[in-house]
Amino acid sequence: MHRAGVANLPLHTGHAPRWLFDRMVKLSGEIIRVIAIEFGVDEVLRRFADPFWFQAFSCVIGFDWHSSGTTTVTLGSLKQALDPEEGIAIVGGKGKASKKTPLEIEKNGEILSLSSSKIEFLKYASRTAAKVDNAVLQDGYSLYHHVMIISEHGRWVVVQQGINRDQKYARRYHWSSGIESFVRNPHSGIIGDRIEQNVVNLVAEESEDTRKVSVDIVKDNPKKIKNDIVYLKSTKQTTLDEFAGLKVLNMPWRINWDALFRAYEIQPRNYEELISIKGIGPATVRALAYIADVIYGTEISWRDPVKYSFAVGGKDGVPKPVDRNAYDKSIEILQLSIENAMIGNREKMEMLKRLRRFVPQNDK
Repeated sequence: MHRAGVANLPLHTGHAPRWLFDRMVKLSGEIIRVIAIEFGVDEVLRRFADPFWFQAFSCVIGFDWHSSGTTTVTLGSLKQALDPEEGIAIVGGKGKASKKTPLEIEKNGEILSLSSSKIEFLKYASRTAAKVDNAVLQDGYSLYHHVMIISEHGRWVVVQQGINRDQKYARRYHWSSGIESFVRNPHSGIIGDRIEQNVVNLVAEESEDTRKVSVDIVKDNPKKIKNDIVYLKSTKQTTLDEFAGLKVLNMPWRINWDALFRAYEIQPRNYEELISIKGIGPATVRALAYIADVIYGTEISWRDPVKYSFAVGGKDGVPKPVDRNAYDKSIEILQLSIENAMIGNREKMEMLKRLRRFVPQNDK
């Protein structure tokens, strides 16, 4: 699994008007079909793994740049627009629709002629991506939208979104096939408007020892964990103020002991196997991290993985100079797709106008 990026978006309530949504279904579908014809279905997935391209694409088909609907409605329109017989399947969705993802993976996997082992792995990837963003990266956002995009070659992308109900913001997470680990340093390109302060980032490189010790604690004996918690209670140490200088990690006293004893019986080989066990949720993950840090002296990353960034760099050189080739290529692909799409001239002109807003004035 590969986390391709994260974006923060203001949460907008309501629904897209039917007249707009119907057009988005038609327009988005045509653009994706042209990209698939010109560059192949795997290039379509590579693009959706890029949070910046995704943002531009949603703007081109009609959304404001900072709307939370760029995720839910854009993917909802594409799910209606694309037939898996064309080589790309979109499964999952918002709320209850996300719960149907495993069944939809099975159904569409058969249409795409994927092997049973590949279908099972896709279900595992979908489930684990959600588990990581809900429990291992504890950034204050709860997932409410989960979509997996699958190609006929078995490649895939997960795009999911969480909500911070206190701040009324949504955060989007992009995952794609490519790297070996779900739980170790999965980020490659991350954007956002806001950086959260109270984050427990157990997928960071700095948290490697904490992940290892968490597994060792579980494999040793859950009874020992209870003794550790009794000790911590006796010291009245309930936060890591003295160790980290920030109130970021509260010791959860309500722990799923059944899940921990189940993990002890399974004897997970690594952290990925540990978090995949049913019942190992955010509180249990946090408790193990707390014990590993306070008692065994491991390091936990408090760093929010969201960064202020752009797809190809910033005009002021921060965080990096603009990559003109990547910039031009992204514009070229969208423009070619719009021009070749089987849609009316009016729709094409409106989309091209929105696309030109991404082009710097001196490059027009």
